[in-house]
Amino acid sequence: MHSCVVLSPKKYKTLVAQRDSLQSRTNNLEAELARLQSDTARLHREMTELQRNYNTLNGSYNALNSENKANSSRLTKLSGDLQQREARLQEVEDILRKRDAATNALKDKLQKALLGFQQSGLSVDIRNGKVYVSLTDKLLFPSGSIVIDEHGKEALKQLAAVLNKESDINLSVEGHTDNQRVVNLGQIKDNWDLSVLRATSVTRYLTEVEKIDPQRITATGKGQYQPIDPASTPEARARNRRIEIVLTPKLDELYNLITK
Repeated sequence: MHSCVVLSPKKYKTLVAQRDSLQSRTNNLEAELARLQSDTARLHREMTELQRNYNTLNGSYNALNSENKANSSRLTKLSGDLQQREARLQEVEDILRKRDAATNALKDKLQKALLGFQQSGLSVDIRNGKVYVSLTDKLLFPSGSIVIDEHGKEALKQLAAVLNKESDINLSVEGHTDNQRVVNLGQIKDNWDLSVLRATSVTRYLTEVEKIDPQRITATGKGQYQPIDPASTPEARARNRRIEIVLTPKLDELYNLITK
């Protein structure tokens, strides 16, 4: 049997007070523990969210940095390409300026050499970077003929004297007629025939008599299809009946530059 200890009222009150104090402290600790657990969980959530944001931002930064590097590389390449194109453009412009200067100089030479024929229906002008020497049919041929007369030969001789010194010039001899039907010309069937044969006559004279390199010359007949005066007057038809010698500078330097 256990003996019973009889507490005095004072000690009993003291023990009850201690018990209540311990209970209060336990309650406070439990409440603090709950708060700490809640705070810890919240901090974990915030840290997870911050880590996710960081990862997202870091990924965006890396992507932007990579894009910036790609753009920088592309910009460098484009800048290099632009410089090359500007250099090529400058070369082309220089060559075209030389061509224009040479064309104007050739025109001046021809105008001086052919000055005595300009009252007889000869003109020299520049169109689209080419020199056009236009000779009316009456300056070169008797009416309805494909045989060059002496006055025409003299004009072509003066022209050839200039062209034989300009070996970098190609020639196209174009025959043109009016729109009146050809009649009683034997083997010549129509205006197209007449334009071709007259162009060929001029070409043969320049190559066989004046010794211009045949490889430089092309002969073509345009018939009545490229009139310079569309009117139906006798004066307009006379202007349309002509031989045009088109002088074109060789553009090998320009062609080689463009095809690089």
